[in-house]
Amino acid sequence: MKTTPKSLRLQIALIGRMNVGKSSFLNLIVGQDVSIVSAQAGTTTDVVEKPMELLPIGPVVFLDTAGIDDSTALGEKRISKTEKVFNRADVILLLHEGGVITDFERSVEAKAEKKRIPVVKVANKVDLFGLADSSFLPCNSTNSGARDEVLAALKAELLRVCPDEFITPPPLISDLVKPAGLAMLIVPIDLQAPKGRLILPQVSTIRDALDNDAATLVCKESEYARMLSLLKKAPDIAVCDSQMVHQMVADTPPEVPCTTFSILFARLKGDLRKFAMGAAAIDQLEPNDKVLIAESCSHHAMEDDIGRVKIPCWLRQYVGVDIQIDVCAGRDFPENLSEYKLAVQCGGCMQNRREMLSRIESCEAANVPITNYGMCIAQTQGVLKRVLSPFPSALLAYEERLGSLNRQRRKNERFTEN
Repeated sequence: MKTTPKSLRLQIALIGRMNVGKSSFLNLIVGQDVSIVSAQAGTTTDVVEKPMELLPIGPVVFLDTAGIDDSTALGEKRISKTEKVFNRADVILLLHEGGVITDFERSVEAKAEKKRIPVVKVANKVDLFGLADSSFLPCNSTNSGARDEVLAALKAELLRVCPDEFITPPPLISDLVKPAGLAMLIVPIDLQAPKGRLILPQVSTIRDALDNDAATLVCKESEYARMLSLLKKAPDIAVCDSQMVHQMVADTPPEVPCTTFSILFARLKGDLRKFAMGAAAIDQLEPNDKVLIAESCSHHAMEDDIGRVKIPCWLRQYVGVDIQIDVCAGRDFPENLSEYKLAVQCGGCMQNRREMLSRIESCEAANVPITNYGMCIAQTQGVLKRVLSPFPSALLAYEERLGSLNRQRRKNERFTEN
């Protein structure tokens, strides 16, 4: 559990006014000095992340933020970083001074309600300010509080409000390979493969199969066809890196389901049906349309970078016209999406589900289709239906959306001719 990636942990944001005691409260909960504590307002600048094991909940990561009423010289930038936490927080700990409620706390609750994020209200410094409302989780000035009591009360509240999607997240591969079954995993070793290890989607898929009492056979793309020929029984499913999808489909017998790691993660982290519907919009791209490529991690771009080089190249070849490509990385995501005709999100292995769903909602609000790397690549290679076949509802959503867009395009063409 100590090595659980942050993207798979329950993300708990501490939000409140300046100097309300957020950092002190975090230090009390984790039992160590994680955040700098000072009587001077505005001590916390960037979001401080602290992963820990919080049994019986499991692996979590606390996000200590700057004050939401920061009026210092750097206040606007600090508040902007705090605002972005709403896109990834699974639970918000809203800290008050005792039972004091101001417009700042009300605005946080309103925004959390809009984004459907549960809120646990913490009355901090109750020994100084009192407690006017029993709905708050009380805590004394944290340098004199009883950690065990506060921690027990916090765990109880988190278990009460914890999102269902965290308690029972969507499956990765466990529903696609039966116990004692076999999953074939095709893993290329190229410039982007980390030396001496596998990337997170591949490792997570192997672990999920093992947890379901299934086996995995891992090979490079050059060995896939030969490995298949050696098997006495067909595998339950074949999964490949998206860049190998055309070769995998060509080498995989029709009766064997197949998909990509990116599509598996699209289901785990996001909304597979909406990503599939977004892929249908690729066929509608026109000259000079703008497409957003969204990476979840910041990394040094290689000469054959998948998001910055290969996908733009495949898109332009597929649609046959020149399109404009913008790239955002890490937690940056444009606030104004209306200029884009399509957003293409990476697999999101470094994001939690809340943040991925938030991006999907932002695109929906701007009426911008969104898909993901795996589906985009499969569409440009002409094999999307094949790799969506293990997911009937997503395949149906894609076909229905594609049909609707084609009908609308023909209608527009007739109108233009007349």
